[in-house]
Amino acid sequence: MMFDDPAALHRECAARLGEKTGPRFAAMSRRGFRLTDPADAAPATGRCRLGGPALLEPGTSWPEFAGLPLSLHAVLDTDALAPWLGEELPTRPGLLNFFYFDADIPFDEYQNLDMTLPGAGRVIAADPARAVETTAPRPARSYPATPVHAAEVTMLPDCWDIEDDDIDFDRDEHWGATSLILTAMDGLDSNTAGHHCAFGWPDTSYATWVTDRDDDGPAIHLLQLPEDPRLGWGDAGTMYFTIPAGDFAAGDFTTADADMRCC
Repeated sequence: MMFDDPAALHRECAARLGEKTGPRFAAMSRRGFRLTDPADAAPATGRCRLGGPALLEPGTSWPEFAGLPLSLHAVLDTDALAPWLGEELPTRPGLLNFFYFDADIPFDEYQNLDMTLPGAGRVIAADPARAVETTAPRPARSYPATPVHAAEVTMLPDCWDIEDDDIDFDRDEHWGATSLILTAMDGLDSNTAGHHCAFGWPDTSYATWVTDRDDDGPAIHLLQLPEDPRLGWGDAGTMYFTIPAGDFAAGDFTTADADMRCC
C-alpha cells in the first residue's frame, strides 16, 4: 500500500483498524519510491533507470543462469535515494544493477530450464566512481535506457505479506490477519499494482507473499517491475527483487534474488 503523505498513512490505519491495531500496522511501514517518467518538476533521480547497459566495475563478470547471460532490467542509484531512506538503508552500496533471465533463445530450449532454481535473478552492486557501461552479451536481451524519477512514498505491507502475529484482530470474525487487511484496507490494499517501485513493500495482488521471513524478519523488498510494453518485458507478470534482511544490513547483495509472478 502506497501513500504520498506519511501522516495520511497513520490516519488511515487508525480510522480503518482502530486505536490499538492501527498504530501497530502503521509501525510496519517502510519508505520507498514510485518510479515514474521524469518531468520538468520531477527530474531523473541520479543514475536511476530502467534498461540500458549495466553499470559495473571493471573486471566484474556478467551474471549467468544455466550457462546463459541474464538481462539488465534496471539500475538504482542508492546515493541519490539515501536521503529519503535514511536508516532504512544501513549501508551505501552505490549503484545496484538488477538482472533477470530473459535470453533470446528458442522456446524449446527455454521450456527445459528450471526457473524455480536460485540465480535467475541477480543484484550486483558497483562503486559509482568506478562503474562503466557494460553491454549485455548475446543472447541476453537489451532494453532501451529509460531514466526514472524516484518519487518518495511510504508503504504498508499488502495483505499477503503480513502474518497473524503482526497485528491484533478478532479471531472469531477473521480467519487471519490477511482477512482483516483485505476487508479493512479495501481500496488501498495492492494500490502499488502495475507500478514500478523501489524499496518499501511489494504489491501482492497475485495472492501469495513476496517477502519470505527468517530469524531477521521479513525480507527487504528492493524492486518491483511490472509488465512494461514500452520496454518490451513482463508478459502480464511482475518481477520482484528481494534480499534477506540480515544480508541487506551487512551490504551483501550476493543473496538477492528475483521472483516472477504471472496471472
